[in-house]
Amino acid sequence: MFLNLREIRKKWAGRESENKMDKDNLSVVLHSKGDLRLEQLPIPEPGPNEVLLQMHSVGICGSDVHYWKNGRIGDYVLKQPMVLGHEASGRVVKVGSAVTHLKAGDRVAIEPGVPREVDEYFKSGRYNLSPSIFFCATPPDDGNLCRYYKHSADFCYKLPDNVTYEEGALIEPLSVGIHACKRAGVTLGSSVFVCGAGTIGLVSLLAAKAMGASQVVISDLSSDRLAKAKEIGADFLLHVKKEDEPKDIAKKVEGMLGCMPQISIECSGAQSSIQTAIYATRSGGVVILVGLGTEMTTVPLVNAATREVDIKGVCRYRNTWPVAISMLASKKLNVKPLVTHRFPLEQAMQAFETTHQGLGVKVMLKCDKNDQNP
Repeated sequence: MFLNLREIRKKWAGRESENKMDKDNLSVVLHSKGDLRLEQLPIPEPGPNEVLLQMHSVGICGSDVHYWKNGRIGDYVLKQPMVLGHEASGRVVKVGSAVTHLKAGDRVAIEPGVPREVDEYFKSGRYNLSPSIFFCATPPDDGNLCRYYKHSADFCYKLPDNVTYEEGALIEPLSVGIHACKRAGVTLGSSVFVCGAGTIGLVSLLAAKAMGASQVVISDLSSDRLAKAKEIGADFLLHVKKEDEPKDIAKKVEGMLGCMPQISIECSGAQSSIQTAIYATRSGGVVILVGLGTEMTTVPLVNAATREVDIKGVCRYRNTWPVAISMLASKKLNVKPLVTHRFPLEQAMQAFETTHQGLGVKVMLKCDKNDQNP
């Protein structure tokens, strides 16, 4: 059997990467509620349609902390040890036999949700809604907070040279903002109210501005978070207190914008904030629910119904990585200011505590021992 030159180069690159690979696969593993450990795991072997990645940058998400502290999120219950992490980027070190669009050495961003079957949701382009989808760090599926990780090659996206690994990792939360804004119909001239200035609120702000929103007001309990929102482009800041009445906050939003916003994007999950979003949105507008709170929530539904305020949910994202990469490469938006803390993988426990304490915005773990740069 004869191999063409391309196949020979591909095989040689794969072997060269394997030779350089060490056996260290330090991983952040959650064993049970409150039991988070750093331990060595075997380096996985990629299947025909997979790639093996040397992980570089992985952000800690609120969901990672929630699993650590509670052992579950809704119906997703931790029943066996699970590697955490799903906001990630890395470098290809080995490709499966059927992979043709990636090669060893490629820098990629990872979309953590991979459909397992060609069901009705996959066929309609809404694969994020598939009940059987694989999703990193969602029980029972392992995440990628480790040295080496294998993933579906079709859900690894090559990064341009002018997009850093950290920007690549931040495409995951940014995708939530992009998907929320798409669901809301944000376009040129839109007025938008974002409830909550955590990571998801901030990326929703960035996405809204990049997609044409003319005015964005953002609210939060934290003045530090609002300062970060101002830094990245918020037009108006609204510092709220827990005791504030939703209707009163809604009036303040209207006063700042000079009108009621066409779109409200709720990113906290707090009941009072959801109420505020509904009251604040102009008749015929849209409320997007991104934040996840308690299962049962009291909201002014009649107010929304009689004013034809549409209420839409968001389930992660779909088809957003190419858009996000283009926006980052063209410098239409800047996610770099969101990273406020960095830790080497060996200090994962300290990194998780930092996130749990609510310090800064995004905590980034650096998984490559030989490259701790952004």
